[in-house]
Amino acid sequence: MKDRIKKLQKEKDVAILAHYYVDGEVQKIADYVGDSFYLAKTATKLKNKTIIMAGVYFMGESIKILNPEKIVHMVDVYADCPMAHMITIKKIKEMREKYDDLAVVCYINSTAEIKAYCDVCITSSNAVKIVSKLKEKNIFIVPDGNLASYIAKQVKNKNIILNEGYCCVHNLVHLENVIKLKMNILMLRFWLTQNVKRKF
Repeated sequence: MKDRIKKLQKEKDVAILAHYYVDGEVQKIADYVGDSFYLAKTATKLKNKTIIMAGVYFMGESIKILNPEKIVHMVDVYADCPMAHMITIKKIKEMREKYDDLAVVCYINSTAEIKAYCDVCITSSNAVKIVSKLKEKNIFIVPDGNLASYIAKQVKNKNIILNEGYCCVHNLVHLENVIKLKMNILMLRFWLTQNVKRKF
């Protein structure tokens, strides 16, 4: 199957990009695997006329924006990220009316429509650096409230305004769960040292 896919790719001049979160079998046939920012950057360097994106919808949008001359296909057009829709254009407009000195900063994990209403787009790796260099005092970060909260702790000289958006998966991770898991691992290690004899 893999050989057949590679043959078709060559015939049709297609590159396959896959996000870390997709199934491992899909990643095996992909030409490039990474996070949304890496894949968007990689797409700009590809010479293929067609790109197949295995990921959520906003990733395909980002690739198309950066490569308007290319044909971009989504493996599943219904694959979506709920957080990407946790901000509205109406809310952005309301915030612009409320604050004179405001920059709207958009996390890359958002829709193309929302990106069009923002001043700058960030990733989790460059967010602090970019926000700290903005001339505006008030910074509205969308859609991820958790990322905004982290930036607020790092950039003290700005008024970071949090949106109520969140990743429904990441929001399930709580400190008590991490502590419990760590304790279980420590207990397992202790049990192994007491009950398993090393064989030579």
